[in-house]
Amino acid sequence: MFLRQIHDHYKSKVIIILDRLSAHLSAQKFFEREHPNWFFFECLPSYSPELNPVEQCWNQMKNVIMVNFVPFCIEDLVAKTLEAAQEINDDPKLLPAFFHHAKLAL
Repeated sequence: MFLRQIHDHYKSKVIIILDRLSAHLSAQKFFEREHPNWFFFECLPSYSPELNPVEQCWNQMKNVIMVNFVPFCIEDLVAKTLEAAQEINDDPKLLPAFFHHAKLAL
């Protein structure tokens, strides 16, 4: 599970920002019950994509990096998606800009 990997990597309490998807809220309840010292959970207001930096990442991937990309198979899609994510990671100004857009401090 991804959150276990996050915990294993950082080995300290991490803030997890969630939207209100029921699966995310279920995971929150599980971790608050089973591993209460692993995470702080904060939820975004209902339907607030402008507050979620991940939405800016998806927008950059779909509408900038992959704008005219047409995959021929699932492997092409996976490879291009990973390439797009890496391109975002490699730009030192881009991720902070997504947080700035959401009015979140790093």
